[in-house]
Amino acid sequence: MALFLKSLIIFLHDSCLAFLSLLNHGGSSEDAAGVPKRLQAFINGVRTSVETTWGRQLRSSLIVPIFKCLVALCLIISLLVFIEAIYMNLVVLYVKLFKRKPEKVYKWEPMQEDIEVGHESYPMVLVQIPMFNEKEVLKLSIGAACRLIWPLDRLIVQVLDDSTDETIMELVNTECAKWESKGVNIKCERRDNRNGYKAGALKQGMKHSYVKLCNYVAIFDADFQPEPDYLQRSVPFLVHNPNVALVQARWRFMNANKCLMTRIQEMSLNYHFMAEQESGSTRHAFFSFNGAFSYQNMLSYSFYYIHTKLKSLLGTAGVWRMAAMEEAGGWNDRTTVEDMDLAVRAGLLGWKFVFLHDLTVKSELPSKFKAFRFQQHRWSCGPANLFRKMIMEIIRNKRVTLWKKLYLIYSFFFLRKIVVHFFTFFFYCIILPTSVFFPEVNIPAWSTFYIPSLITLFIVIATPRSFHLVIFWVLFENVMSMHRTKGTFIGILEGGRVNEWVVTEKLGDALKTKLLPQIGKPRNGCFESINSKEIMMGVYILCCACYGLFFGNTLLYIYLFIQAAAFLVSGVGFVGT
Repeated sequence: MALFLKSLIIFLHDSCLAFLSLLNHGGSSEDAAGVPKRLQAFINGVRTSVETTWGRQLRSSLIVPIFKCLVALCLIISLLVFIEAIYMNLVVLYVKLFKRKPEKVYKWEPMQEDIEVGHESYPMVLVQIPMFNEKEVLKLSIGAACRLIWPLDRLIVQVLDDSTDETIMELVNTECAKWESKGVNIKCERRDNRNGYKAGALKQGMKHSYVKLCNYVAIFDADFQPEPDYLQRSVPFLVHNPNVALVQARWRFMNANKCLMTRIQEMSLNYHFMAEQESGSTRHAFFSFNGAFSYQNMLSYSFYYIHTKLKSLLGTAGVWRMAAMEEAGGWNDRTTVEDMDLAVRAGLLGWKFVFLHDLTVKSELPSKFKAFRFQQHRWSCGPANLFRKMIMEIIRNKRVTLWKKLYLIYSFFFLRKIVVHFFTFFFYCIILPTSVFFPEVNIPAWSTFYIPSLITLFIVIATPRSFHLVIFWVLFENVMSMHRTKGTFIGILEGGRVNEWVVTEKLGDALKTKLLPQIGKPRNGCFESINSKEIMMGVYILCCACYGLFFGNTLLYIYLFIQAAAFLVSGVGFVGT
């Protein structure tokens, strides 16, 4: 330190003398030419002084060891997740090779009308459609539910309308009256508040007297359109297998070709259904109702996992056994992932779940970046908050073995819903860019290229037509990992936005986003599409890329330049429609 100060004082002294000399006597060209050389010599001297004193000691004794520990931690997590990914895909391969379809694993027979009792042989089915100001899709969703092939006297369609727009409320009433005139038993139920949002509406809907007559309940969001034979193909699994609580269908996306962002979502969701849903169902795995599942970055290892006894359910397009729901305690609005909450509780009671890959339900993907960000916030914040609230309930559970408790706490929640979000963002968007300043820290190629490339191939298998988009998918998922990490922090710490709910109003091919409750004032003008967090991350990674280009000895800067561009493009709003 003393040497550094001494060099600085000498330089300032010489500089002042040289400056005064130039003012009083002028200077020759030779003297002027010598100034840059003396300045460069000083800079080199200061750099040497700093590096040979406290700066080098601080770097070698504290900063580098900490950075090495962080890298080692990330490598351990990446190995754990990679092993699980391999195992999951082996299960999928086993399912495909041995054709382990649900019809072969579970008893399934088509529903047939009894000659003596007629339609009485069919169970009573309730179809719930929660909606909120869904002007453009309400006719599609109500119409699809009313067209389900099932005896009319054994079917009740319940529209849970929380709309606040009187015009839309009237449209719902008109549509319900139209189908009621055709003989459909349809009910339109409304509340005087929006407490609990979707979970609150579903919970309130179950309190009506006619619901007690029903054996099963099918749930469809306002933009979902089931095929007419949906109940005919799903309900028999529940009828003939008393230990099955839920039958889940696969989503099929109507607007997947709308933009690059929807294509990327399709890739992630298709892999989720192929790997997690199918493998989990085959092994009777734990799973959460799919609305709470999050699109994870496979390159960053935030991919969709298998869950022993707990698959990721979709929150919609599934048929529940009423007895299982009642035993598990029904809908609970303590978090924004009421679907995962119910599925975890049912799984802890020993109920099983069936996923039907061949049974599809048409749905719509968010096509606006703002809507997708809010959705990802909810789907990462909710599970983390549910873990905080359920950990003691899991520990005290008497019907689950110690091994299953450990698996549920560590693997399903802690590793996959919390740690992996941090890992994705921290390793690929913080550690790797920062590593350009620490050439003495070696990050093995298998963690940055070979293993991620292998896992990326897994996801392409589910959507072969999008193989050429895999690079865009990787970059965009890394961008979204920032929002998932933030959401996870808020969920664990129960921050101010922990129960924030975003309603996405589908408009055919478009999508509106409404934030409840309203946070601040809307932005105007050209700043409407500016996302400051993405821009800050993009600038930081860009600086790291430039440093790596000029001073690094690896090709990491190529990835950093591309990833910085992805953040910056997202930051200025050039994503989605």
